[in-house]
Amino acid sequence: MPASYLYAELPEDPDSAVYKAMMDLERRNIRCSNGFLVNTVESLEAPVLDALRDSLGHRGPGLPPFYCVGPLIEEAGERNESAERHECLAWLDRQPERSVVFLSFGSIVVGNHSEKQLKEIAAGLEKSGHRFLWVVRAPIASNDPEKKPHDPRADPDLDALLPAGFLERTRGRGAVVKLWAPQVDVLHHPATGAFVTHCGWNSVLEGVIAGVPMLCWPLYADQKMNMVFAVEEMGVGVEMVGWRKGHVAAEEVEAKVRLIMESEVGARVRARVTAQKEAVAAAWTDGGSSHTAFARFLSDVDSRQ
Repeated sequence: MPASYLYAELPEDPDSAVYKAMMDLERRNIRCSNGFLVNTVESLEAPVLDALRDSLGHRGPGLPPFYCVGPLIEEAGERNESAERHECLAWLDRQPERSVVFLSFGSIVVGNHSEKQLKEIAAGLEKSGHRFLWVVRAPIASNDPEKKPHDPRADPDLDALLPAGFLERTRGRGAVVKLWAPQVDVLHHPATGAFVTHCGWNSVLEGVIAGVPMLCWPLYADQKMNMVFAVEEMGVGVEMVGWRKGHVAAEEVEAKVRLIMESEVGARVRARVTAQKEAVAAAWTDGGSSHTAFARFLSDVDSRQ
């Protein structure tokens, strides 16, 4: 994993003042802690957890205990118990099982795509021929310096942001939602077959719990690290090439959608995420790894009284 994936602010020069200050802060956090509650599941990150437990065998003091008590996420239907059902779910009801590619990149403004990138995504989706449900948000700035900047929290002007005629040409097999969709409910819908995600940790967990293979497109913060784990360690997704340079071409969008929806590679990824789903579902059952970890945490707290 490249060092640049850890923190955007972390220089690769270990002699720099910023590097030393950040490492010192992390060491103090560990030394001052009696333990860590972690929103993950033993089966998802077994190699990492084995390495942490082996720390006692290395020089210096060992790490505090890590209690893996995940997954702690919103459940399907939880947000909408007293609200009207979102219209995108009704659209999904009319689609065949596992036929829809869901695209959502979080709710933080820094994750908004540029106008140019939105048009590339649209072109790739159209060429793929697959059904899609896409959450679109306005870019932070316009491509044209003469235009007034977009308000990234306002309803996006889809006719201006997407290729001319795109909405008409894809009508019936595609749905574009402005700003937000009930992600957990969409992922658990039988029609959803793949998830294009920025790899925020909550989103990765939600994808695994729903058993939906992922197309990984990290944008900022911990998402770069999460992408490596999702693709290389867990095997529940594939990488969207081009994100490192800040631009994913339409051809890449089309190719990866086809890969995950049509190919043997996609079938293998789907099988792995299904296996992970089953393992994660068992974590909070009686005797499961998260159930046991939380009981151990309570016991350790009680022993300190």
